[in-house]
Amino acid sequence: MEAPEVGLDLNAILLYELEFLIMDIIKSTRHQKIIGDCGELIICNWLSRSGWEVAIVDHTGTDIVAYNPSTDDRLGITVKSRTRTPGKEESSVNIFSYQKGQDDREKTIAACKAFAANPSLTLYVDASNQADIFKTSLENYDISYRRNGKAIDDWKMGPKHQEKYMADPMVKHIKIKFEATTWPW
Repeated sequence: MEAPEVGLDLNAILLYELEFLIMDIIKSTRHQKIIGDCGELIICNWLSRSGWEVAIVDHTGTDIVAYNPSTDDRLGITVKSRTRTPGKEESSVNIFSYQKGQDDREKTIAACKAFAANPSLTLYVDASNQADIFKTSLENYDISYRRNGKAIDDWKMGPKHQEKYMADPMVKHIKIKFEATTWPW
């Protein structure tokens, strides 16, 4: 898009500026692996800087084991990380599948039992200019957000759902803003 000519209305100028604020997302062939690792490391960082002892574990159903020495809480955290391209920011994030004989929920519960940890869900969802992190217990998800009988449990990302999460003291949220100052090639 070319720069707006002098004398054009404010909408044309804002549209021009908005195009530069939204960074194009072109996913690499290994992006799903990379965003998964990134999400786990970001969650570990926030937990660690909040006093938790954390370890990434390569275990079916659990990605992170975290221990809070001041409260004696131990969490088995399943991390779901996604990148949303422009126009897809409100797409739900799949958490557990029950399709084709799978029971991802049971795998998470079993892993948490093995680590003597409370099951927890954490989502890292990034888009062009920001990322959101949501963390809640599996119990809170089940009570407040899960719709029984579905083939896939998911986390809704639309505005009305995000308002509900913000009002829920059991859902922790972090918003990270991105500003690409000289990144575009």
